[in-house]
Amino acid sequence: MIKRMFAAAMIAFSASASHAADLIVDYAPVARQCDTLAASSLTVGQEIAFLKGEVVSRMDRAIAVADDPRWIASTRPTFVWASETKVACGKAYGYLQSGWRDGDYLAKCDCFHAKMLRFMN
Repeated sequence: MIKRMFAAAMIAFSASASHAADLIVDYAPVARQCDTLAASSLTVGQEIAFLKGEVVSRMDRAIAVADDPRWIASTRPTFVWASETKVACGKAYGYLQSGWRDGDYLAKCDCFHAKMLRFMN
């Protein structure tokens, strides 16, 4: 009886350990794709109307990804970057609504969106 319980526990443990093996991945090289704010395609020198359109586009895409059960259940960090994109783009949009171009949030919006797209593919 004890041998059967031990064998069943070993099978269950090995199945869960092999399933979780895809969680142990070094994402650091991909995460370093936008170390500097200067790498952003959204800059404070651009027109506010253009920036609003770009920010809203990125935010809408992030909302769609964050609401998709496929990405919510994924082992990739796509959902995390979609959530970060929503926050950063939402803040950038809020600043743009008041007429202020916040370079940090524009760059974060662009960077996090790029990371989200990178992990989707």
